[in-house]
Amino acid sequence: MQHLTKEEFKKKVFNFEENSEWKFEGERPVIIDFYADWCAPCKMVSPVLEELSGEYAGKVDIYKINTEKEQELASAFGIRSIPSILFVPMEGQPQMAMGAQPKEAFVSYIKDILKVD
Repeated sequence: MQHLTKEEFKKKVFNFEENSEWKFEGERPVIIDFYADWCAPCKMVSPVLEELSGEYAGKVDIYKINTEKEQELASAFGIRSIPSILFVPMEGQPQMAMGAQPKEAFVSYIKDILKVD
């Protein structure tokens, strides 16, 4: 799992400074965990995402964004509560899930939203 800065996000996910319409820049579907170090539910999500990053290696890229350090990114996506998890398919609009989710929920989001088995 990789932590993204704003500059990396613009290259790998979406350049929100140049595009008003959604335009995905990545090579694989993406899951982005918007989190903060002080957030207890965020700490529950982290090991689940670690597992998934191993299980879906080469199929799905998983990124983390620290909302304290990357406030501009958090506000660009209207993040009000954390953890907020953004699922970005290759085609179509990204979808957001709020709160700590169990692994089974992530697996079904990966199938349904990201279209990855």
